[in-house]
Amino acid sequence: MAEIARSEFILGGQRSGKSRRAELLARDWLAQSPAHRAVMVATGQAWDDEMRERIARHQRDRAERVPGMATVEEPLALPEALREHGAPHTLVVVDCLTLWLTNLLMPAQGTATDPAQPSRALCQAIAGAHGPLVLVGNEIGLGVIPMGREVRAFVDALGGLNQAVAAACERVTLMAAGLPLTLK
Repeated sequence: MAEIARSEFILGGQRSGKSRRAELLARDWLAQSPAHRAVMVATGQAWDDEMRERIARHQRDRAERVPGMATVEEPLALPEALREHGAPHTLVVVDCLTLWLTNLLMPAQGTATDPAQPSRALCQAIAGAHGPLVLVGNEIGLGVIPMGREVRAFVDALGGLNQAVAAACERVTLMAAGLPLTLK
């Protein structure tokens, strides 16, 4: 496994190995010192049966791979969660930025948020982090251009968020077929 960076952004397609890589980095971090801690900030929300099962599967897998990692659920206030849980001895893993952006842009209740301000706040939190961070997100801009206006707007917003987070992070890793490719 790679050396833990101050901040690493792991992105790739669905089922590319992003979460597994983040969990393995957390496992390695915990193994380095008994003083080390790891916290997973989960952004997903279980709005239907399929998502509930997906979240449960992630929880089971994570408990098996990284039994010492705590989990905090935070679907919206991600920059605040990074500040609250970050510490020099604590690795914070965020899984995932795509669901966080979805929660902001397509809330089940209420009004959508303009992604520019939360994106800036997230990048400021990354820059000011007191400990190591691993952020997971989807790369969805490699396929065909979506037909719907709302979906195109989401793809554009996610591309902007991914670029901003990649610029803010020390390391950027693209996952494909379970294999990491270091981009930065």
